Amino acid sequence: MKKALIHDWYTQYSGGERCVESFTNIWDDFDHFTLVDTLTDEQREKVLKGKKTNTSFIEKLPFGKKKYRSYLPLFPLAIEQFDLNEYDLIISSSSAISKGALTRPDQLHISYVYSPIRYAWDLYFQYLKESGLNKGIKGFIAKYFLHKLRIWDVSSANRPDYYIAISHYIAARIKKIYNKESIVIYPPVDTKSFTISDKKEDYYITCSRMVPYKKINLIVEAFSKTNKKLIVIGDGPDFRKIKKLATLNVELMGHVGKAEMIEILRKARAFVFAAEEDFGIAPIEAQACGVPVIAFAKGGVLETIKGCFITDNLVEGNTGVFFKDQTIDSLLGAIEFFERHEQSFDKKTIRKQAEIFSKERFEKEFKKTIEKLYDRWKNSMNENSIIQDKQERTFYE
Repeated sequence: MKKALIHDWYTQYSGGERCVESFTNIWDDFDHFTLVDTLTDEQREKVLKGKKTNTSFIEKLPFGKKKYRSYLPLFPLAIEQFDLNEYDLIISSSSAISKGALTRPDQLHISYVYSPIRYAWDLYFQYLKESGLNKGIKGFIAKYFLHKLRIWDVSSANRPDYYIAISHYIAARIKKIYNKESIVIYPPVDTKSFTISDKKEDYYITCSRMVPYKKINLIVEAFSKTNKKLIVIGDGPDFRKIKKLATLNVELMGHVGKAEMIEILRKARAFVFAAEEDFGIAPIEAQACGVPVIAFAKGGVLETIKGCFITDNLVEGNTGVFFKDQTIDSLLGAIEFFERHEQSFDKKTIRKQAEIFSKERFEKEFKKTIEKLYDRWKNSMNENSIIQDKQERTFYE
């Protein structure tokens, strides 16, 4: 069985690439397709087992590797240019475009979806506002192309034979936008790399790429109104803006190595998370260290954290605290509630919750699911072939 794996783009090692890494751990004989590939040799060895990718014409356009997002209107055309005729199984790893690859009826296409295109659907108005494209000629052009992208996105919804979503939260979005049912398989988290520390120090922590929807600015502003210490790990486009909000009790460390990040994380009082995420790996990594999570109560965290609200009673087995609104007051209320009940959180219980999302669990579950879907599809194809044969014989008789 010849297999192809299509991923939107390989430009960094993040959540989607961790999933691809697990796909290639399960099967090492994929041929790889992507719009743009800028992985380092080390990353390519880790994610793709050293194999080269087939890239699109986007990469050959001026500044195509660095400014590939500028060619957004061409993405649907680019993904449709990949010739997949020789493959029996196609897996698309999609947060935007790859689920729209062209396949024949006698090929099985399974799409693992991180989200329908965020900036065309859920984050449409936020994206326009933050990019300064909510008015003017440039704004009109951006809105037009995003409108066309939504039309293409829905029209290509029937191309995958099966959808697998990274969370029930994403499965609901797939149902609303594409009117398709999904199997849910949570992404892999390398829980073995994270361990519990016997030592605790008097600080909170958050780790994230600094982009607007992560709401790091909200966390920094909230702590800047207190004398509680906050360590912020991560960099990104909003780093300078966020640094201006920080008071002396807030330490922005920028990018740090994985080993240093884990050591800091293990000793924190709690991990703070204010984003509305599709799944959210960072809160699970914190829990793998036995660290409670204070999180905004929306998105994937409702499936990965056993949290309570400040209006609830803390019960045995809770691994975090939820706050209802993305506001400073709501977050500070959750922090105060956490500090009143801090001794009730059990490190081993928190760690056990994280282990549900281990990489080993993912690879076993994903392999089993793909094999079942392939058998189901193959049987369906055989049945359809028999029915068609009977219909043709009846017609000619």
